[in-house]
Amino acid sequence: MPSSLLLEVPALADFNKAWTELTDWLSLLDRVIKTQKVMVGDLEDINDMIIKQKATLQDLEQRRPQLEELITAAQNLKNKTGNQEARTIITDRIEKIQSQWDEVQEHLQRRRQQLNEMLKDSAQWLEAKKEAEWTLEKAKARLESWKEIPYTMEGIRKQSTEIKQLAKELRQWQINVDVANDLARKLLRDYSTDDTRKVQMITDNINGSWADINKRVNEREAALEAAHRLLQQFPLDLEKFLAWLTEAETTANVLQAATHKERILEDPKGVRELMKQWQDLQGEIEAHTDIFHNLDENGQKILRSLEGSDDAVLLQRRLDTMNFKWSELRKKSLNIRSHLEVSSDQWKRLHLSLQELLVWLQLKDDELSRQAPIGGDYPAVQQQNDIHRAFKRELKTKEPVITSTLETVRIFLSEKPLEELEKHYQEPRELPPEERAQNVTRLLRKQADEVNTEWEKLNLHSVDWQKKIDEALERLQGLQEAMDGLDLKLRQAEVIKGSWQPVGDLLIDSLQDHLEKVKALRGEIAPLEENVNHINGLARQLTTSGIQLSPFNLNSLEDLNTRWKLLLVAIDERIRQLHEAHRDFGPTSQHFLSTSVQGPWERAISPNKVPYYINHETQTTCWDHPKMTELYQSLADLNNVRFSAYRTAMKLRRLQKALCLDLLSLSAACDALDQHNLKQNDQPMDILQIINCLTTIYDRLEQEHNNLVNVPLCVDMCLNWLLNVYDTGRTGRIRVLSFKTGVISLCKAHLEDKYRYLFKQVASSMGFCDQRRLGLLLHDSIQIPRQLGEVASFGGSNIEPSVRSCFQFANNKPEIEAALFLDWMRLEPQSMVWLPVLHRVAAAETAKHQAKCNICKECPIIGFRYRSLKHFNYDICQSCFFSGRVAKGHKMHYPMVEYCTPTTSGEDVRDFAKVLKNKFRTKRYFAKHPRMGYLPVQTVLEGDNLETNLQAEYDRLKQQHEHKGLSPLPSPPEMMPISPQSPRDAELIAEAKLLRQHKGRLEARMQILEDHNKQLESQLHRLRQLLEQPQTEAKVNGTTVSSPSTSLQRSDSSQPMLLRVVGSQTSETMGEDDLLSPPPQDTSTGLEEVMEQLNNSFPSTRGRNAPGKPMREDTM
Repeated sequence: MPSSLLLEVPALADFNKAWTELTDWLSLLDRVIKTQKVMVGDLEDINDMIIKQKATLQDLEQRRPQLEELITAAQNLKNKTGNQEARTIITDRIEKIQSQWDEVQEHLQRRRQQLNEMLKDSAQWLEAKKEAEWTLEKAKARLESWKEIPYTMEGIRKQSTEIKQLAKELRQWQINVDVANDLARKLLRDYSTDDTRKVQMITDNINGSWADINKRVNEREAALEAAHRLLQQFPLDLEKFLAWLTEAETTANVLQAATHKERILEDPKGVRELMKQWQDLQGEIEAHTDIFHNLDENGQKILRSLEGSDDAVLLQRRLDTMNFKWSELRKKSLNIRSHLEVSSDQWKRLHLSLQELLVWLQLKDDELSRQAPIGGDYPAVQQQNDIHRAFKRELKTKEPVITSTLETVRIFLSEKPLEELEKHYQEPRELPPEERAQNVTRLLRKQADEVNTEWEKLNLHSVDWQKKIDEALERLQGLQEAMDGLDLKLRQAEVIKGSWQPVGDLLIDSLQDHLEKVKALRGEIAPLEENVNHINGLARQLTTSGIQLSPFNLNSLEDLNTRWKLLLVAIDERIRQLHEAHRDFGPTSQHFLSTSVQGPWERAISPNKVPYYINHETQTTCWDHPKMTELYQSLADLNNVRFSAYRTAMKLRRLQKALCLDLLSLSAACDALDQHNLKQNDQPMDILQIINCLTTIYDRLEQEHNNLVNVPLCVDMCLNWLLNVYDTGRTGRIRVLSFKTGVISLCKAHLEDKYRYLFKQVASSMGFCDQRRLGLLLHDSIQIPRQLGEVASFGGSNIEPSVRSCFQFANNKPEIEAALFLDWMRLEPQSMVWLPVLHRVAAAETAKHQAKCNICKECPIIGFRYRSLKHFNYDICQSCFFSGRVAKGHKMHYPMVEYCTPTTSGEDVRDFAKVLKNKFRTKRYFAKHPRMGYLPVQTVLEGDNLETNLQAEYDRLKQQHEHKGLSPLPSPPEMMPISPQSPRDAELIAEAKLLRQHKGRLEARMQILEDHNKQLESQLHRLRQLLEQPQTEAKVNGTTVSSPSTSLQRSDSSQPMLLRVVGSQTSETMGEDDLLSPPPQDTSTGLEEVMEQLNNSFPSTRGRNAPGKPMREDTM
């Protein structure tokens, strides 16, 4: 808005400021609405957001009066101004803010509707998800119940029926998964702007598990069909193989008989023919080797299924027969070969066979060695296991050959005499026949021993390798399962972590909820540490066993450890950030109090959490809130009130209203104190505890009086006042009793209820209070007027005389009870007289009297009304009375009565009678019948000590000022202006600033000392005069302590509820004899002056009521 326009139309500035504040608030609210995201599918999160949206909508509605006021103000401005440009700007701005208001309201309502729909859709999806997961669990349980494939027709039929039933049920259950998927797709489609990762992950898991179940069912069906075909084909294949075995056995028998004919070995042609037939037979045997192994393996499977039945016995017999015939056939084949090889070159053939076997054994040993080392993951070791099973099958096939060859060598060496060996063994040089035979024997035996040794060694190596493979398979399977389980749990936790919003985007009210959720997540993942340690331990065990993990496993292991550590770090960092945010911005922080000041002021916090305030315009700091400073300055207007009790009460009333404590009921205050468990009155409260309790108090007041209470401002102001009263050194701590005394003294309650509550705080559990505890209460109470510089008028800060007065009133009992304390307080002791006066000031604020002030002519009189009891129809308003103004013919020492409420006819008649009586009395009579308006405490003996102490304090402060240049009170952190001055100049400026502040404090303290000395002199003079006066009897009627209720309630009698005599300090009622007594002798005018001075400090504040008529009390 143009500055020239603001100068032309000054009212536009206030309108512009209000419009800007409301626009900024609406913009911020709109941004918050758009940036807030929820976890789709999380009912708790959605409900929390709905509650927040509802609260936001309520805040918007609560601000509607502000919008309406702004519109009304705009209309008034348009009507008052003739500037067309201003009228256009006002119209545009009102239309804009109305449009913005409607848009924000529409966004809120639309978002709320969307959240309600999301809640409904999420609930439906969660229900469908539950059904789908139940389906998955049921299907998995059914699949897990079928451990092995049965190899009986009945078992296959039964399981086939079950698998078909399961497949049928799966087709029926497919609808559950489809419904969950449809609802999930709806959530993903309709709420894509919110966080849908949870829905996506769960949906993917469900679909993956469902596909796996269907795959397993299909595989099971195929396996059952294969088993069924096997059972049908196995008997035929077995019979066919047994028939072949019989035929091959017959062929082997014929061939064996032919090889044993005499002289057959000497016929080379016959030997070759037989060798050819043997080779044919051996070829058929080798061709049927795989058939034999398959039949044997399948037969064993069928046997396991038939275990315990008669069919199993029959099948076992047939399999034993097959194995026996197969073994015998191979033996016969080998014998035939051995026999055919027994010729003139037989030893050479045996030698070659043994050499071949040694080479084969060495090759197999190398092959077995190459299978090492153990693989580093489960699939690799499983593959090694399959390879080694084939290797063992090959060894089993080769075993008869090796056994037969070794047996042939043994037979050959045992049957051949040395002379025959001599014929067959030809050395390149001539050796004796006996030596040649021994060489042949030694060679064959050595080779046979080597073959036997290598064979046993190879078998042992194979067994050991199989053991290692089995052990590695078990461990690697356990490691893989543990890693898979940990990975799943980490992914679930990472999904939750991924849904975290930046801490800066969170609402302040939700910080505690997010903190609790993160802590709950930390508790949930705490057991994962054992899982991480478990997989690391398994990995170490495998490494110790010589098993080097594969790169895949190593990477997976490292990834899991890294993810676990990152998750812990992320959670700890999140908790730290939330703690800091909660500390700095949460309900227990002071951040919300930063709005209690406006520019150029800024609220700052000292290291001990005590707030101070920076003025960026003047580059200065101070302890007092700017509004508190303004309030203290405004209290100076009340210094023209002559009577200190009323002056103090009126200052406190203004302070009470500024702090909104006049709205606080005693019950609400007690509830807040109990809520924060403030029961140990001797315990200190730190700043945060004070703020928390005050926030609870003012939050409740805001709910009851929304337009009257600004929570941040009230909390900050009340905290400022409490620290000024009870922590002038800004240590950051006050006692619980001090806090209660300050708050309860200024709250809205019956006066005697306040007395009872405060007495209860210092009383024992039996309801009694000793002098020490009462002293604590009175000490905390007197600090309230002391902070206003009025303590001298109430007997000074020394509370010992007041304590002594109370216990003297109680006949010097060691302890007093509540009733005695209340009776003493009704006498309005000097140190506490400001509190009942405060109640009367509060009660008189709205009183309207149909009378005219004889001085300022105000009519009607508002507030206190003072009626003369010396002159007829003479009234003074409180303004004239407090300022000491009088009309011609009326003196200040004349008796007057104080009214808080309009008078009744009965009161008028009674006052007329009193005036008539007083017409016959002179001022000398009043001088002989003085009456105090409060209960004085004897401070004569303490006066000198108190003055001496104050003087010593003054001397100490002066000495500190002269020698150190330091202030006795801590100063808030200074904010020095930025300038190119030298460090020395900066130090001088800082020192000068400290000296100025210190000078101001010293002057204020000196003024307090001077006022206090005057009060002490006045009291001493008054007491001396009283001691010199003759003892006279005065008839004193019963009185009672008045309270604000007396201005609001009336008793049954015709007497006024509140009658206070002020000015002359004399009783307002006299006996009948007094009217007839002669005038007393003249007295010195010095006493009148002393009494007038005392009246100025302590006005008569006692009221009268009809004897025997109790007075009811109401609240402020």
